[in-house]
Amino acid sequence: MPEPLFATHACLDAIVLYTSRAEECRDFYNALGLAFGEEPGPDGPRRYSSRLPLGPVLEIHPAPDVHRAGDLRLSLALDVTETDPPLSRGEHLLTDPDGRRVDVTVL
Repeated sequence: MPEPLFATHACLDAIVLYTSRAEECRDFYNALGLAFGEEPGPDGPRRYSSRLPLGPVLEIHPAPDVHRAGDLRLSLALDVTETDPPLSRGEHLLTDPDGRRVDVTVL
């Protein structure tokens, strides 16, 4: 298997989740300890954003007709004290309101 390539001058800045269930997704990720700010979208509906500890922003946007909720697999490492309800230490496989697989490792 070839070695993975690493970009030396790039970093992940944002992950945008398009959804028809913006509030439900916000609540799901909020329960994992992510704090979301709220801002109006350019065409009215609210969108939510949370700056992750190592830099990238997780954004939740209402899905207009040009964007559909799609497949995406997220993997998050979380502090044991941040989840609500509390999750035990170790690995958990969760599913968000849009059916996306979310691998959670609780430290």
